[in-house]
Amino acid sequence: MKYKIKSALIARKKSYEDDFSRRPCFISLFDENDPHLNAKGPKEVIEFNKIHKVIIQGLNIDYLLPGNDIVINNLIEIEIEERNDHIYVKGKQE
Repeated sequence: MKYKIKSALIARKKSYEDDFSRRPCFISLFDENDPHLNAKGPKEVIEFNKIHKVIIQGLNIDYLLPGNDIVINNLIEIEIEERNDHIYVKGKQE
């Protein structure tokens, strides 16, 4: 699915079931860059269960060490697709 947003934050949830190789995660969508520095909440949150891998294609990203989160800024649009136990993320940046 395609979304017209300015930034996205990708993070895993802390909880997991018995399978250590697959975890729940979420992608938060924002109208402003650097969402980790802004107290304003996300425009939308997309949640996933039992994901093995997030594959980000052709985008510049920032990996935030304190929270283990990935931030994607300067977006024009982002496309998010779940297939099997993988999430594919691609889009257009300014």
